[in-house]
Amino acid sequence: MYTGIGASAGIGIGSVVIVKEPSLAYDNVTVSDIAAEKERFNNALEKCIAKTQAMAEDMKTRVGAKEAEILEGHVLLLMDPEMTGQINANIENEKMCAEAAVEQVCDMYAQMFSSIEDEMFQQRATDVCDIKTRLLKILLDVEDLDLASVPEGTVLVAEDLTPSMTAGINPANVAGVLTEIGGKTSHSAILARALEIPAVLSIEGIVSKLENGQTVILDGSTGEVFASPDEELLKKYTAKREEYLAEKAALQAFIGKESATADGHVVELCANIGKPEDAEKVVECDGEGIGLFRTEFLFMDRPQVPTEDEQFEAYKKVAEMLKGKPVIIRTLDIGGDKEIPYLGLAKEENPFLGFRAVRLCLKREDLYRPQLRALLRASAYGEIKIMVPMISCVDEFRAVKAMLEEIKAELDEKGIPYNKDIKVGIMVETPAASLMADAFAKEADFFSIGTNDLTGYTMAADRGNPDVAYLYSTYNPAVLRSIERVIKAGKAEGTMVGMCGEAAADPLLTPLLLSFGLDEFSVSATSILATRKTISLWTMEEANAVAEKAMSLVTEAEVKAYLESVAK
Repeated sequence: MYTGIGASAGIGIGSVVIVKEPSLAYDNVTVSDIAAEKERFNNALEKCIAKTQAMAEDMKTRVGAKEAEILEGHVLLLMDPEMTGQINANIENEKMCAEAAVEQVCDMYAQMFSSIEDEMFQQRATDVCDIKTRLLKILLDVEDLDLASVPEGTVLVAEDLTPSMTAGINPANVAGVLTEIGGKTSHSAILARALEIPAVLSIEGIVSKLENGQTVILDGSTGEVFASPDEELLKKYTAKREEYLAEKAALQAFIGKESATADGHVVELCANIGKPEDAEKVVECDGEGIGLFRTEFLFMDRPQVPTEDEQFEAYKKVAEMLKGKPVIIRTLDIGGDKEIPYLGLAKEENPFLGFRAVRLCLKREDLYRPQLRALLRASAYGEIKIMVPMISCVDEFRAVKAMLEEIKAELDEKGIPYNKDIKVGIMVETPAASLMADAFAKEADFFSIGTNDLTGYTMAADRGNPDVAYLYSTYNPAVLRSIERVIKAGKAEGTMVGMCGEAAADPLLTPLLLSFGLDEFSVSATSILATRKTISLWTMEEANAVAEKAMSLVTEAEVKAYLESVAK
């Protein structure tokens, strides 16, 4: 058995087809006819743009507009005058051949993006490498791999499956995908999930460990891969595949239903989004609102700060798409850990404990005031709520509210409409906010618990550090006590309490969160129906009994083992 990262759920059973990219070696010659070489590059560029646009259109038709945006992003990179200008300059000034000029500039951009410790920029580095490969293929007249015509029941095995390769897959023929690199948030993983193809990524050396035609089983949920399985294992996983497909089909029965326990206790089930376009998926998956809109993505991957009007249009678009359902929009959460080059932020020794989120925004009113003004203006078009991240003390929250009151007065003076009763809340993600939850409940209109950071800060553990990863667990009694404290403090003051961290979608934690009194669960759009089903399986009496027992335990292992033993 081999193990990797389960990046796209489902059971895949099929025959291996190893995907190997052809050689892209070239003679790195000094060119004499610079005009001809530049023309050769620009012809290749035009051809690459046209092919990528065609792939994006095909993806839009077959899968959806959201998924097509990944390839549309490639088109924008190919049309970036900064990047193409540097390639042409290399040909002209350094007398490089087009291949060398493309490679040098793309490698430089990829290195720049990969040096930024943010998932979005890391993925952008992969996109640039994909673009480089396609440009080199056109320049060298090398044919693209035809993954559309692989036989039915194929399991694709590759070092990496780029977005352009994934876009060419016919899901009717591909039973699964295995790669040596990549993770859950990679663009290839996103496309695999959109195409509903099971995928396990980051399996070390898998290309050399398997052979063409070999039968394999992969579990895209657990990350397990079995090579040359015996009849008993094949039978077991064939049954698991049928069970998975049946469960998936059964979830459709939860569309249009209340999010309620078996005995009628109703909660709100919302979704987390990163871009305005993601709201389409929330509506499609029957979300009851948006529990977290991460606005920093409006500021990233661009050369300058988005204008107030650009932000207003983005927030308005989401509010209108949700048609009166609640939309909680988190104000800018950037800092040393999410680097945005044009802001010129100083490097920090420990960015997660540094100048970020509300701490930065209160000092940079040139960034914060336009965002708050855009949010207020957009509130006239739907049920927008404002959430402030990384709050540690009451003074910070009061300062934000005071700034909002000043902006409201400016809008009143100009006769610009906005929701005068707009709700303003906090993201509870620091131990300080948890410990002061009773005080914050008197100041905030709502709480949203960010379990990802709250877990890390409570346990003083970096989830990206393998040596301390054992400490990073929401099942730890310290984290659960913190969550319970926050919810109960909110309930005591009649303050709505939601949760937008990954724990909200964890079926093992559902009975605890119900018993604690969580009002709103905010999960990924694709987890909405599964979470609604899990909630429906519990009565409040059962949830209370589970919570009482779980909260009497004192180790992470005991809590997790107990919750697994009572899971539904």
